[in-house]
Amino acid sequence: MRPRFSSFVAHSSSSSSPTDRRLNALARHLIAENSDPSSAMAPVSASPTSASNGLDSVFAHIVQAPEDPILGVTVAYNKDPSPIKMNLGVGAYRTEEGKPVVLNAVRKAEQLLVNDVSRVKEYLPIVGLAEFNKLSAKLILGADSPAIQQNRVTTVQCLSGTGSLRVGGEFLAKHYHERTILIPQPTWGNHIKVFNLSGLNVKFYRYYDPETRGLNFQGLLEDFESAPSGSIVLLHACAHNPTGVDPTPDQWDQIKQLIRSKSLLPFFDSAYQGFASGSLDADAQPIRMFAADGGELLVAQSYAKNMGLYGERVGALTIVCKAADVASRVESQLKLVIRPMYSNPPIHGASIVATILRDRNLYDEWTVELKAMADRIISMRQQLFDAIQSRGTPGDWSHIIKQIGMFTFTGLNSQQVAFMTKEYHIYMTSDGRISMAGLSSRTVPHLADAIHAAVTGGV
Repeated sequence: MRPRFSSFVAHSSSSSSPTDRRLNALARHLIAENSDPSSAMAPVSASPTSASNGLDSVFAHIVQAPEDPILGVTVAYNKDPSPIKMNLGVGAYRTEEGKPVVLNAVRKAEQLLVNDVSRVKEYLPIVGLAEFNKLSAKLILGADSPAIQQNRVTTVQCLSGTGSLRVGGEFLAKHYHERTILIPQPTWGNHIKVFNLSGLNVKFYRYYDPETRGLNFQGLLEDFESAPSGSIVLLHACAHNPTGVDPTPDQWDQIKQLIRSKSLLPFFDSAYQGFASGSLDADAQPIRMFAADGGELLVAQSYAKNMGLYGERVGALTIVCKAADVASRVESQLKLVIRPMYSNPPIHGASIVATILRDRNLYDEWTVELKAMADRIISMRQQLFDAIQSRGTPGDWSHIIKQIGMFTFTGLNSQQVAFMTKEYHIYMTSDGRISMAGLSSRTVPHLADAIHAAVTGGV
């Protein structure tokens, strides 16, 4: 319904003078304020909802949710005014100066996209950008992969690694005969929520050994052996989060043989390809080992870490099937999962990835930058280990240099973590996981001092 204005306002609205238009807007504002005769007499008061403190809200029963255990670390860090504070909780790469970084290859790819006047902002298909999907499958499975050559692979663009896991989980809950998924203990906290909400039943398998701060390989094998036939198994492709503990190549081979003999279905989470060792091929080797035997598997890929595209939310879900016609039918059902979830994915981040992967010069520049990031993290591990050793801190700290990837599972307990936060303004998750990317040569001594104090009686 159109608002009622006085004849003055109606007449003035046809005026073309800027001054008249401003007067017209003021007149409408004044008339609207005085349209209710009682408004001039009515005292100013808070809204009913605020006056009742929200008790009459239909959402009044809702309780305050706790902060996410990982993202909440950053919230607490941001509130700390200390000039020496350190945030070792965030899973994002930082430079030696502690700054976020945009890779040169990414900037160049974006410039190419901006300069391409033929580009439009139309919707992508449900499965995403076709070139991105094709190149992502080659990156993770290898360009010479028999599965790709035989068209036994379907890849769909998703919302980074998390979205890829969710789409894969929901697809399996709807179409796979077994709803049990085994995930490592411990694992990235979001895995549990993602798969539960996907409709799968989450169970755990032994992975980390607190005594050795390494892999509980025997426990892992025993849990796989006793799992119901056909169970889904979540595997971290490399740089296990949060522990930084990966199986050796020989252990991976034993894991593959057991999984295949028990008809378990491997679902890889690949969040750090190239970011762990600095080699894209080496970090993808466990996945390629499984794909080479002709069996089926799922892979969730993320470009957040290895291309620094955190906020672009770029990822892919690849499913390797035993036959081309099966892969085609699988893709048709993946569309039915994606369509009501988010309809189709965004175009910009996927276009950046496709541009880099298709252009040999950009690809080469990216791999150099990627190795430099991986090498800096490896250097931080060595520097931290050396600093702890030089302080004579009790215990064996060799796990810091044996683990790999962005995170280190320090072995510190929650009380020690709380002490370090209170006394040294160092923020990390309560399980003692720290992001090595958050360290620099300048801040390593402060962290080593804090660890030493926590271990030698601070708590």
